[in-house]
Amino acid sequence: SAECSSYLNADKVLVSGFSCPRAGGDARAVFCCGFQDVKYCCDDPHSFFPYEHSYMWWLSVGALVGLSIAAVVLFAFIITVCVLCYLFISTKPRSKLDTGLSLQ
Repeated sequence: SAECSSYLNADKVLVSGFSCPRAGGDARAVFCCGFQDVKYCCDDPHSFFPYEHSYMWWLSVGALVGLSIAAVVLFAFIITVCVLCYLFISTKPRSKLDTGLSLQ
């Protein structure tokens, strides 16, 4: 078992120290994990976040989906700009410079 010392949370409220495992909690959570502003009992001494791994996995999947959509939108924007520039240049009337001199 381990002792988690008291700490100030993110709202600057003092949270008193506690022992791991907590009463009514997971009996395997015998380590004190977390940061200076959040501490919790865990079963892995190298755990850094009080979330399940699946939660972090869904964050990663969501980020990948969001980045993929942003990449497709950016690619479509670049293609549209290129097509519009090509159409602007290719449909421009080809007028010759008038020098004002008549050729004989």
